[in-house]
Amino acid sequence: MADDRQETWDEFRDAVNMAPAKLEKWLESDESKSVGQKAGGSSESVGHDSGRHIVRILRAKKSELGDDDYAHMRKVVGYVHRHLAQRPEGDVGDTKWRYSLMNWGHDPV
Repeated sequence: MADDRQETWDEFRDAVNMAPAKLEKWLESDESKSVGQKAGGSSESVGHDSGRHIVRILRAKKSELGDDDYAHMRKVVGYVHRHLAQRPEGDVGDTKWRYSLMNWGHDPV
C-alpha cells in the first residue's frame, strides 16, 4: 500500500505543475469559473471543485492525506493525461481546453 501511495504521489506531482497559491488565484478568476461540467445542478464545475481539493492536498503534509485524497490524486492524474491527449491545434493560450486543465492543476503553457 505504501508503494502504491508513493507512486500515486509521484504521478500526481508530475501532473500538477501549478503551485497552490497560483492555482488558488486561478480558481478565483472568471475564466476558471467559465469552463467545465456542472454536477447535479451545482453552480460549481467538477474541475473547479477538484482544483480546491488539489490546493488542500498540496498544502497538507503527506502524513495527513487519507484514502479519499489518494483517490482524488489518481482521478487528477487520469484527467490530466486524457485531456493532454486531446490538445487542439494552434495556440492554446486562451482556450477552454487550457482553462479546464488549469482547474485540475496543470498549465500546459
